Amino acid sequence: MKKPFIKSENNGWLTVGGVGDFSVFRTFDCGQCFRFDPDSEPEFDNQVTGIAFGKSVSFADGADGELLIKSSPEDFESVWKKYLSLDTDYEKINSRIISSVGGAGGEHMKRAVQLSSGIRILRQDSWEALCSFIVSQNNNIPRIKKIIREMCLRYGEKVDGGNAFPTAKALADAGETAIFNMRTGFRAKYIYDAAKKVSSGELSLDAVRCAPTYEEAEKLLLSVSGVGPKVAACTLLFGFSRLEAFPVDVWIKRVIERRFPDGLDPKIFGEYAGIAQQYLFYCERYCN
Repeated sequence: MKKPFIKSENNGWLTVGGVGDFSVFRTFDCGQCFRFDPDSEPEFDNQVTGIAFGKSVSFADGADGELLIKSSPEDFESVWKKYLSLDTDYEKINSRIISSVGGAGGEHMKRAVQLSSGIRILRQDSWEALCSFIVSQNNNIPRIKKIIREMCLRYGEKVDGGNAFPTAKALADAGETAIFNMRTGFRAKYIYDAAKKVSSGELSLDAVRCAPTYEEAEKLLLSVSGVGPKVAACTLLFGFSRLEAFPVDVWIKRVIERRFPDGLDPKIFGEYAGIAQQYLFYCERYCN
């Protein structure tokens, strides 16, 4: 596996090589995060800008498989390399995923990997992931983004380029009515419950992170009102780097029914089930 490295710096943009098969477009278009949007006047291909970990940043696809990042070299090394999973050997993982499935299902899995190539599972802030995927319940991406944008404007700390994601304490202090007034609907009481439990320490995100098994981590998250297996799985996959998580929604149910006549047990993918899930989801929703 090649190691990512900064090749050059020009006008605030870093050109990063050694990133392997990485696609900014696919990574930020597959529904795993909600605070990045395409730039209206981009300088480069597939340029997106957003805020993560309280820092404004832009990413773009460069030439010859390079990655462009509008950031300081220090932040690239300490934040974005990890956030983008540039330290993970996806070539090896993709081979493992393809070899895990045989028969007709195997052919579709191979196709899904090829068509979704370049997606990386982002390592997002744990609290932001939990809150965001509670918001995502029975919702569509434009509306999810609108709600989260409003949350950040009202209760997030001001940072260069916008507002950070609000802390659990900020939302707990705001109260359920204020959360409801951001058009969160039935989700307001769930967001409030999560904010109260996390800010008070009743739910320790460190305990979730350090749980020895997936089941134990899931059980902790299920203690939040309104968090079921699907929201817990999304939170664990995108907010805790539990790559064995396999969220099941209508798209995944559909792809299993259509493409895997013998059924599909996520356990065959082992520790990379979540990456396989993203490939199947992306291929079914955007490629077919």
